[in-house]
Amino acid sequence: MASADNDDATEVVQRLFDLIRAVPDFPQPGITFRDITPLLADADGFAHCIDLLAEPWRAANVQVVCAIESRGFIFGAALADRLRCGFVPLRKPGKLPPPVVAAAYRLEYGSDALEVRADAPHDGRRALIVDDVLATGGTLAAARSLVEKTGMHVVGAGVLIELTTLPGRTHWGGDLPLHALLRY
Repeated sequence: MASADNDDATEVVQRLFDLIRAVPDFPQPGITFRDITPLLADADGFAHCIDLLAEPWRAANVQVVCAIESRGFIFGAALADRLRCGFVPLRKPGKLPPPVVAAAYRLEYGSDALEVRADAPHDGRRALIVDDVLATGGTLAAARSLVEKTGMHVVGAGVLIELTTLPGRTHWGGDLPLHALLRY
């Protein structure tokens, strides 16, 4: 029975890979963009995706999903629903009314920041951080820093896609689980 379940999961994961379109040389030459819009448009595929993203966290007593703007919101909100917990958006600067708490991070050519409402009930909540893609890891690390700064307890992170040729996982650190559903 376990192997049958495993075979079913393998088939579902393969279907998810099939629903993500590779777009070579976009947004610039040498980059292969992973277009998730076909996955989002497929009701069964998206439902399976959320089920599989939720699975590693079912026993973690997650109280809030903190998702990174903007595509992280798609997966984070659905995952919060599936885990029956709250949802906290981690936004780009200037999108939330004050007061906010911010965490800055460096990009390849510049910097950016994430913000969260300072007056939301954060203290001690068990938080799962969610995004669509893990690439260099700067955004996910900033999200972790921001969530911890608010007093929440980070239990781990989940992403739809991990680009394994980039160092994203090293920026997360090995002390908390990081689950990627699909790896390229």
